[in-house]
Parts: sequence; structure tokens; C-alpha cells
Amino acid sequence: MSDPYESAPERTFAALPPAHGRGFALTWWGQAWLKALEDAALDTQQVKTGRRLARAGAVGAVSVRPGRITAVVQDRDRTSHRADVLLQELSEEQWDRFLDMAVERAGHIAALLDREMPTHLVEDAAAAGVELLPGLGDLEAQCDCGAWDHCGHTAALCYQVARLLDQDPFVLLLLRGRGERELLDELQVRSVPRTATEAPGQEQAYEGVDAAEAYADGDILPPLPDAPPVPAEPGLPPSLDTETDPAPGVDPASLEFLATQAAREAHRLLTEALRTGHEQRSITAELTLAQDAVRLASGDPDTSVAGRLAEGSDRDREGLALAVRAWEHGGTAALDVLEADRPAQAETLARARAALESAWEEDQRPALRAARNRWTVADGRTQLRLGTDGRWWPYRKERGRWAPAGPASQDPATALALAEGQE
Repeated sequence: MSDPYESAPERTFAALPPAHGRGFALTWWGQAWLKALEDAALDTQQVKTGRRLARAGAVGAVSVRPGRITAVVQDRDRTSHRADVLLQELSEEQWDRFLDMAVERAGHIAALLDREMPTHLVEDAAAAGVELLPGLGDLEAQCDCGAWDHCGHTAALCYQVARLLDQDPFVLLLLRGRGERELLDELQVRSVPRTATEAPGQEQAYEGVDAAEAYADGDILPPLPDAPPVPAEPGLPPSLDTETDPAPGVDPASLEFLATQAAREAHRLLTEALRTGHEQRSITAELTLAQDAVRLASGDPDTSVAGRLAEGSDRDREGLALAVRAWEHGGTAALDVLEADRPAQAETLARARAALESAWEEDQRPALRAARNRWTVADGRTQLRLGTDGRWWPYRKERGRWAPAGPASQDPATALALAEGQE
């Protein structure tokens, strides 16, 4: 799903999965949307066809903009049709009345931010002369299949939009002419109190509340509610499957990949932040551009994106693949061991030699050649590398290059067994 705070007056939603065994509208406002379709359609068979197509997942990405929703719908014979459904936008005067009404009752704004559309909001809007939900005949159909009324394709689009409305009623408000960010900005402006002496139309700065006073009064406030549960999986990135050609220099495949990785990283960070004891952990250093390129490459990009990441990290394709293997075994620490060839400090070297001597019986200890922070087995096929934290990393020679063979271990014998076990 696209970002609801984007500045462009259009949102594009990725194609939803098939809806086998479930209804299309679970909320009352979603059901009201479908009622406007079903009551106005002259051919009920077309409505049934649209329901079947939507249930089978035949509706592609849905574009929502003021006054129009658009999607490509695929027939059962695999032919595709562009379907549009139009809904009249609210006039400036109607929006003015709606915003004034919403400001008078803060609960209306809170409900919308919770992705709810309570009946009293719609009723208050109607009392102000603003009809938010479509009525009989308000949903106008256009389709390149040539139908002059709702066909199976436009009906399928309406059923799919009902699912989107269930998730976010701001979709309806955008269709009526205003995006979420624009609405919230206007509501904020109208919510600023005016002094009794302020002339109509005159702007006056709002002084706000003294921070010390607000903090002192904090103990009278109720405790914050528990944090909502973390979603089981990262959210879907916005779909770039639109009918507009990308601007010069813009690579949609790279943007989609970056959006997917950003969602995964946000999910990982949120999951870690809510774990017990997270506040006691030290803050990790910010990744360098080269390290971040490796992190992104671990997300299995396509060939073109992988090539750009290799170039951005100053590696060839094989070098990037080795870096990804290291990253997956131990993040930045493993990357450092892959790339660093540093001399060990005298104290670190002494501890390392003691660990090597105690890891095996004397008659079983392999012959190791030491070079800086690397110990290579005499046969030249396996190697131990010592990290700055004293852990041992297993390496194995593959096609003439040393490759990470597993995660680090405090015990050099365990690390070497892991390297030899990769044969």
C-alpha cells in the first residue's frame, strides 16, 4: 500500500490476493459502497460476474485519484480491460462545510486517524449538506470493453475497492477530492484557536503551552495504552504498476526493490525495539555506503540491481556474493573480518595462541601458518580469522578466493570443524 502522506493527489494500491471464502466489505461503509453498485446496476448478472472476478484476484493494481478509480481487470480468458469508476468530487463549498463540521467534534478526526468512519460522522456531514458515501447512480462506469453500464470489469473494481475502504476510509475522501495530508493540514489550521479581538480572516500565531507546565501536569494523565502487536510480516510496498512512463533516469525495478527492503528493515527494527532488554543494548554505528549495499544485496535483488549494488560497494559480482555470505553469517562484524587484514595486538595474539593450544590435544592440533589475524591450515584449503572481539571465523578457499564458511565461534576448533565440514 502506498504512503498515505504522499503529496501527489493519487494513491496506487498493489493487487490484492484472491478473496476465497470471505466477504468483500466487512465495515458498514464498505457495505454502503457495494450497495450503491448493486442497487444501480441494470444487469445483476454483470455484478455477479464482477464479484467472481474480484474473488479470483483478477483485479490488478488500483489507482485512486480525485473523482476516479482505475484498474486493469483480467477476464477468465486472460484478456485484459481497463476499468474506470467515477464518483463526483465535493465542491470547495462542500469541503469547507465538512472541515468546519469535523473541527467542531474532535472525535471525528480521531476516528478517521484510527481508520474508522463512524455513522455519526457521516450523519453530521449529511446534516451539513455533504454526502460522503455514494448513493444510487453515483458510481459511473467506464470500460474499454464497450459496455455502457456497469460490466463485470467495473463491478470487479468496485468489489476490490470495498476491501480497500475497509482498511482505510481516507480512500473515499481522496476519491471525493482531498488526500489525507491535505485534509489533516487544513484541519490543523482550522483547529488553531482565535482570540476574541482577531478580525475575521486575520492570521494570528498560536502561542501554545509552556513545556514546563505541560510536564508538571503529566501525572494527571492516564497511562499510555499498550503498544499494538508487531505484524507477523512486513507490509507490502507501494505498487509502481501504473500507466505512466517513469521519468528519465528512474528505474522502477530498483525503486520497488528498495521499498521492499525498507519495509523489511523497518519490521526488523520494530521487532528488536520491542524485545525485553532492548533499551540496555548499545547503539550500533551507522552503516557505511558499502556496508549498506551489502545489506541490500542480501535481499536477493535481480541481476540489474545486483550489478548496481556491486558497483556501489566497489566490488565485482563475485566479491559482492562473498560479502553477502559474510553479512548473513554475522553482519558488520563478519564483513570486517572478510575485508580486514590487520596485525593482531600483542595481547590479543597471546590470547589467540593460548586458545589454539588448548583447543586440541597436542597430537591432534593441525599445523597452522599465522599471518597477521589469519591462521591458515597447512593444506591451504581452510583458514581461521580472528575478529576484534576475540571470536574465530571459519573460511574456506573456493575458486581461488577465501569464502566465509559459517558464523563465528569462541572456540577455534569448532570454527575449523565448521570450515572443514563444508567440503
